[in-house]
Amino acid sequence: MYTVNHLGPGHLRRALADDVRAGLTATPKWLPPKWFYDAAGSELFSQITRLPEYYPTRCELAILREHAAEIATIARPETLVELGSGTSEKTVLLLDALTSAGTLKAYSPVDVDAATLEQAAHRVADAYPGLAIWAVCADFERHLARLPRVGRRLVAFLGGTVGNLDHEARAYFLEELRGTLSPGDGLLLGADLVKDTGRLVAAYDDAAGVTAAFNRNVLSVMNRELGADFAPQAFEHVALYDGRLHRIEMRLRASRPMRVVFTELGLTVGFRAGEEMRTEISTKFHRYRLEEELIRAGFTVSRWYTDPARDFALVLALVPEKRRKARALTPGRG
Repeated sequence: MYTVNHLGPGHLRRALADDVRAGLTATPKWLPPKWFYDAAGSELFSQITRLPEYYPTRCELAILREHAAEIATIARPETLVELGSGTSEKTVLLLDALTSAGTLKAYSPVDVDAATLEQAAHRVADAYPGLAIWAVCADFERHLARLPRVGRRLVAFLGGTVGNLDHEARAYFLEELRGTLSPGDGLLLGADLVKDTGRLVAAYDDAAGVTAAFNRNVLSVMNRELGADFAPQAFEHVALYDGRLHRIEMRLRASRPMRVVFTELGLTVGFRAGEEMRTEISTKFHRYRLEEELIRAGFTVSRWYTDPARDFALVLALVPEKRRKARALTPGRG
């Protein structure tokens, strides 16, 4: 088992500080969703995946159970690279199928959380003793070019995380990823699909309030890491669906006027009563639009898998293999 860290000491704190300066001084205010996932946030998200309102995890697992063997047969990877691997729990279904197919030699989980990554990598190493584990602590939006390049690869990007990127960022990500892959490599992409607005909103605003606590946790992260003085309970959790952009937006709405001081940054941020800060977008896809984006980035869509209700999709996209040029025939002499 190998571990590579491309982030370096203090990277996450510096990146959070940069995002706070950029996002909380903008109009409207925003933060990227990756800052939800400290230890408390990861535990809250684990609870969210078990809520009755939150269907994506159940649907994706069901699709993997049904189709992982076929995916393994088509992709035939020697290395499985998983972006945003987290605890690697869902990956077991894919690892089982790939090892059974007999091609897999290495698994490379990629995540920004070094502690979670290390724990998950050790669990996989114990469960699959014949598999080489190459754990990479990296930001998939910045370090795609540094991913392991060992044999034929399948990159798994599960959970619908691709929807957290807006259209421009998503196009850039897919093009960059395609540029790092070789002919015959593949991408297994999880994507949430457009559906009834009520079900979409409920999945991000559950009755038990777990998602609200998850959303507010980002304020606690900023308090701890940057010396901010947010009062989390002074912010209301908001989830709404933007039908024009086909995406859920999670926001935090200030219940009163306040000024938040970031002692580590020398920064003060004001909030008006009712002012909102966007903390996450989650794009929902029509099949034709997602396939267009993949084709535009240079992939060939090989398979499209969904659950019976067509709530969620797994897309297997491949990098086209180069065709051999036909040998030119030299006319013979009569």
